[in-house]
Amino acid sequence: MAQPVTIKDIARELGVSPSTVSRALKDHPDISSSTKQQVRELVDRLKYKPNAIALSLRSQKSNTISVIVPQIVHHFFSSVISGIEDVAQRHGYNVMIFQSNEQYEREVAITQAIESNRAEGVLVSISKTTKHYGHFRELTEKDFPLVFFDRVCEELETDKVIVDDFNGAMHAVEYLLNTGCRRVAHLAAPQHLLIGYHRQRGYISALEKNGIEVDDDLIVKCDTIGEAAEVIPKLMALAYPPDAIFAVNDMTAAGTIIALKKLKYRVPEDVSVIGFTDGLVSTVTDPPLTTVSQHGFEIGKKAAEMLLDRIMHTDTVKKPYTEVIKTELIVRGTTRQPVNA
Repeated sequence: MAQPVTIKDIARELGVSPSTVSRALKDHPDISSSTKQQVRELVDRLKYKPNAIALSLRSQKSNTISVIVPQIVHHFFSSVISGIEDVAQRHGYNVMIFQSNEQYEREVAITQAIESNRAEGVLVSISKTTKHYGHFRELTEKDFPLVFFDRVCEELETDKVIVDDFNGAMHAVEYLLNTGCRRVAHLAAPQHLLIGYHRQRGYISALEKNGIEVDDDLIVKCDTIGEAAEVIPKLMALAYPPDAIFAVNDMTAAGTIIALKKLKYRVPEDVSVIGFTDGLVSTVTDPPLTTVSQHGFEIGKKAAEMLLDRIMHTDTVKKPYTEVIKTELIVRGTTRQPVNA
């Protein structure tokens, strides 16, 4: 493999010093126009590219931000990353992506690696097993720019981008009630996660607003396809089974539809289903999934903008800010029409 062209190679070819080449590339006024022109022509011909690592060492800037997500395979997080990259690239920043695989220990190791690898800031959505936040607290105590998104840590005073989970869930359940459903089950995420807590609170609020008693038997921890396969037969075996199911995410909702069909239930004629995300899976289920859109791309854009603002204005003292992204109910085929429609 050919060695990359260096400033020394260009200087040797032109018979000048490396410092002259360096200053010519920076358009320094002490370098003549003819020398600058010669340097530019040779740079183009030899396809010289500056050494990014060396430049970052000299400038103390890496122009790199890091992103930690639970799992890249989820369409939601892929959408968020696309939004982050859209903003980062427009500002000349590269993006390093890490996934915790929902493991606290891995998240801690990634956080330590990010700091040592000279990233200028980090965007984080915490893993579902994270209950201690010392690794993030260490970053904030060193004034390392950090923005949480979606799954956030309330204990730390940092910028955050969150979804309006409470109202998104409440409106979804109210829609089910408006279609005539009265036994609405909730497949919930772990309650130490704020998204799980707020979506469950939204579910409960919708029932209470409409005079329906909350049945604890209809609230089950279940946030994966695998868990749905185990939980749905038990729910449908209750003396009074649900006539609707609000799942904490689309993948769990998709697993719910599969499990219901195996039990010979029709969706939505016998049981309605609503998810939360509006990812690709919501368009390929049979029937297509009614779901709550949380606008992942917009979350990514806003989180990146907030982080870069912190990076670019380190000398400005601003209080941490929380941006709330509104949700939208996307009605498809897994729910019946409202009674008064």
